[in-house]
Amino acid sequence: MELITILLIVAAVVVVWAIWAYNRFVSLTQRAMEAWADIDVQLKRRYDLIPNLIESVKGYVAHEQGTLQSVTEARAKATQVHVDPSNITPEQIQAMAAAEGALTNSLGKLLAIAESYPDLKANQNFIELQRELTDTENKIQASRRFYNGNVRDLGIALQSFPSNIIGNMFNFKEREYFELGENEQAAKEPVKVQF
Repeated sequence: MELITILLIVAAVVVVWAIWAYNRFVSLTQRAMEAWADIDVQLKRRYDLIPNLIESVKGYVAHEQGTLQSVTEARAKATQVHVDPSNITPEQIQAMAAAEGALTNSLGKLLAIAESYPDLKANQNFIELQRELTDTENKIQASRRFYNGNVRDLGIALQSFPSNIIGNMFNFKEREYFELGENEQAAKEPVKVQF
């Protein structure tokens, strides 16, 4: 009788642990999807600010149409990349990272050009737009770190024993980190402006 009781207790512990592990994977997956949604919100805010920034710069830098055009094109390309948060693929992440890196580079060039125009730098509308864009860039970075942290936690849980058994049994998948890669490195370098 004692052996049956011990086996029932062990079986109950295993079942409770399996339920806990499954629910943890559900939670980690949902947190990763929520974190991606945070990135998406900040990117959309960035996309909305860019046309206003360009319009405010246009009147001052009429001979810099190439730079204005490259920002507009980079924004258009970035807004066309769609990532489905419920089914994120490495290809989607790479496409988003490439588009965002190109947009970051072209925005850096635009802001560097603006530095050469004292009247523009003193324009209150431009100053406010630049502040909002900087704030949005910081929020994008924070959202990206939050997303990557959740992806890391999910990956650790999927690779750790014994939770990997439950993860594999219920087909939970790891997600790609959102890294800007080579474009991020280029964005860290000073922008070269030539007239």
